[in-house]
Amino acid sequence: MDYNFSDDFLIKENSKFEIKKHNTSYKGKINKDEAKRLLEIEKEKLRLLQEKLYADGSQSLLIVLQAMDAAGKDSLIEHVFGGVNPQGCEVTSFKGPSTKEYSHDFIWRHYLALPAKGKIGIFNRSHYESVLVCKVHPEYNLSEKVWTDVTQFDKKFWENRYESIQNFEKHLANNGTKIVKIFLNVSKEEQKQRFLDRINEDDKNWKFSSADVTERGFWNDYMEAYESAINKTSTEYAPWYVIPADQKWFSRVAAIQIIIDKLEEMNLQYPTVSAKEKSALEDSKIKLENEK
Repeated sequence: MDYNFSDDFLIKENSKFEIKKHNTSYKGKINKDEAKRLLEIEKEKLRLLQEKLYADGSQSLLIVLQAMDAAGKDSLIEHVFGGVNPQGCEVTSFKGPSTKEYSHDFIWRHYLALPAKGKIGIFNRSHYESVLVCKVHPEYNLSEKVWTDVTQFDKKFWENRYESIQNFEKHLANNGTKIVKIFLNVSKEEQKQRFLDRINEDDKNWKFSSADVTERGFWNDYMEAYESAINKTSTEYAPWYVIPADQKWFSRVAAIQIIIDKLEEMNLQYPTVSAKEKSALEDSKIKLENEK
């Protein structure tokens, strides 16, 4: 591919990311038809790399997807990973924590969903909800039963949360899990149009929730929360990529290239076959060919 989306959308550590400076409708020099053609080519490349990851068995890949509602997370997963062997890839969609999950620390349930070596894990929403939705609505943290009043959620509290996330991701990186974190950056105007489409088109009604409109009222608070989270947690071992998402066809082809680049960095290898095993293969071949 003649494009370098990994460099274009990488938020480097300590780079002072400002969300307002990132164009949500950017699509570079690529057009829709070319993007669709490239996506199909890249999907085959991803399929082969996932097979190699599984055969190698020494590492795993964790993809974290975060975005505002209607930014295209679900459709990106469908279009990017549609050709991958489902045995080697698992998607986990995190909703509000259950009573059991609230009885543990905020990262506990995410440990349970991590990909095993040789596999790809996709978090559709993630441990970042604790510094996003819970920062916009700090009262949610009271369900953890450690704190008794929202006034306790001060600057030190949030710094501790960011530190916990950094430590969690560094531990994973040190133990064979590569991490790609993608923020699909959609505009407020485009979100409005997608909500209206869900209301106006009968086959999309099921996607719409009136709660989405309520959350839309906190748009600026969410942008501040995303900006802080990305600045605090984009690291060399767990980088954030901010992808323009007003054009779904563009965000898909950008995301798949970033994911492929990360897999290629792993230097994956198929297992080697010993001389003894090769001899056994030849014996088996002869037996099968002579079978009557």
